[in-house]
Amino acid sequence: MQLELLFPLHLREAMKRVVKMPDLEEIRVRIRQPLFIYRGQEEFVLVQNDRSTGSMMILNSQEQRGYEKCYCVTEQDILEMQNYISNYSLYAWQEELRNGFLTIQGGHRIGLAGGTTNRDGHIGGISYLTFFNIRVAHERIGCADEMLRHLYKNDSTQPEYVYNTLIVSPPGAGKTTLLRDCIRSLSYGGVKVGLVDERSEIAASYHAIPQNDIGPRTDVLDGCNKPEGIQMLLRTMSPEVIAVDELGMEEDFMAVEQAAYSGCNIIGTIHAGCLKELQEKPILKKWCEKELFERFVLIEKGEEGMRKCKVYDNRWELLC
Repeated sequence: MQLELLFPLHLREAMKRVVKMPDLEEIRVRIRQPLFIYRGQEEFVLVQNDRSTGSMMILNSQEQRGYEKCYCVTEQDILEMQNYISNYSLYAWQEELRNGFLTIQGGHRIGLAGGTTNRDGHIGGISYLTFFNIRVAHERIGCADEMLRHLYKNDSTQPEYVYNTLIVSPPGAGKTTLLRDCIRSLSYGGVKVGLVDERSEIAASYHAIPQNDIGPRTDVLDGCNKPEGIQMLLRTMSPEVIAVDELGMEEDFMAVEQAAYSGCNIIGTIHAGCLKELQEKPILKKWCEKELFERFVLIEKGEEGMRKCKVYDNRWELLC
């Protein structure tokens, strides 16, 4: 999907330039505030260049002193974006609204915030959408190559010798991108992979057809919650490796553990900022005692947005 089409007509020329920026990561839209653009550690804003023509410039926010000349998002902008994002059918996205995000064609993920509704003491949905975080999906073919050689036992490339692996990073550091390339490489290497793509971010399926390259031996359950998806893949698709993104709920961990003890290898991702934070998660302590996971890949985001992967074994010894 062309991301500029999510924006009001008068912003599209400027947004065409924005979406062509190399390594674009996020576009933040907040009502009555400047529109912010993020690339690596750099922050940019839209600035009104000529009010008579409506033309705009993209400036690094550090170069723009103060925000008086920045373009500020209007209520009408928000309403238009709401219609474009939902294809004029916001009611059809009620489950996504309750979860606070939706994924659009191409695997781009839009975080949502605003006024919430209450249902039985829990968030029932978002009634007033006033904040959007557009996270741009990237395919980085080959980004997992260096790491993958540490995920095979005895230098084998056979599926039964793939270590159970957790990819660890804080939000926005690239764990989904790395997982996607792991899936692609394993699949091309002869491994049957079952992917539970709960948020449609990995395969970026459109009408159940993957838009991203996830390899010829990968079967996808799109838009399915992880516990049910893992069980369904085990019953129906005989995967050698199951891949899941963003493990977090207790039900997720129980399903992963059952799959691992059913003879299927697991590659998953989990949020944590560092190894200490990861080790303090109760479920990880149990898994480490059982040696359920044998490899941990920590993604660190350095200066200028550069990523670095460190691979640890189940004794927390650094391998690379």
